[in-house]
Amino acid sequence: MTEFDDVLRTTDGTAELTDGWVIGEAINGGVLMSLATQAASEAMQVSNSQTDAVAFSTTFLAAAQPGPATVETEILRIGRSFSTAEVTVSQDDKVRLRHTATFADLDANSEPVHVQEAPPELPDPDQCAPAARGGFAEKIRLLDRVDIRIDPATVGWAVGQPANDGEMRAWIRFKDGREPDVTSLPFFLDALPPVTFTFGALGWAPTIAFSGHIRSRPAPGWLRMRITTRNVIGGLFEEDAIIWDSRDRVVAQSRQLAGVRMPAHAERGTRAHDRAKAK
Repeated sequence: MTEFDDVLRTTDGTAELTDGWVIGEAINGGVLMSLATQAASEAMQVSNSQTDAVAFSTTFLAAAQPGPATVETEILRIGRSFSTAEVTVSQDDKVRLRHTATFADLDANSEPVHVQEAPPELPDPDQCAPAARGGFAEKIRLLDRVDIRIDPATVGWAVGQPANDGEMRAWIRFKDGREPDVTSLPFFLDALPPVTFTFGALGWAPTIAFSGHIRSRPAPGWLRMRITTRNVIGGLFEEDAIIWDSRDRVVAQSRQLAGVRMPAHAERGTRAHDRAKAK
């Protein structure tokens, strides 16, 4: 069992959220989505139904803290091809998230590939910028457990030179050698720094709602990711993510709505960028 498997384990409806998965003071939302997906999958096994998550939707109601959490699962529908369950994760009698996941036979739904988005070109992982704790990232303990290598072309924000283009590309994997699987994909979809970092907004970006799709079982090795945003309006932005595995297969994709506090210089830069594109 790895640290990630440990944090996903529930005993009598209780999970232990350890502080190794925090960003600032809160547990990473991706960990919570994987926890809820795993709990629902186990409930499906009891019902002899499909156990591979193919789609999920999560509403975050409050930040989760390190410590015990109550995980409650309700099977909403058992179908011949698709089944659905809802999971709530609570602490101190307060619901932290609601998570609905649909399950199927993933192998039967991942072939053949008719149309697929090509993966982005990236330098080799050892030529990319490692994400590490330090400075503004000191409280991101998650970085001790996840190996993130960001494309140098999209990491200017880390040295005070944000590109203001709303795109980040990176390699990602667990540091302890745990290989990616279906259960870990919800976590990886939410594991990169917020794409609003590319505008110089180096603060917490709390997720409000998250929707993801699992498209194939990931092969062993590095995962390749691209996250983008095209609309940062007021204090909200959308973030789209796509993950490719070592076969260059699309294995997961997502969209989330999150909050952000944009710095004034980022707003000026974004407007200038829009004007330049309009010419």
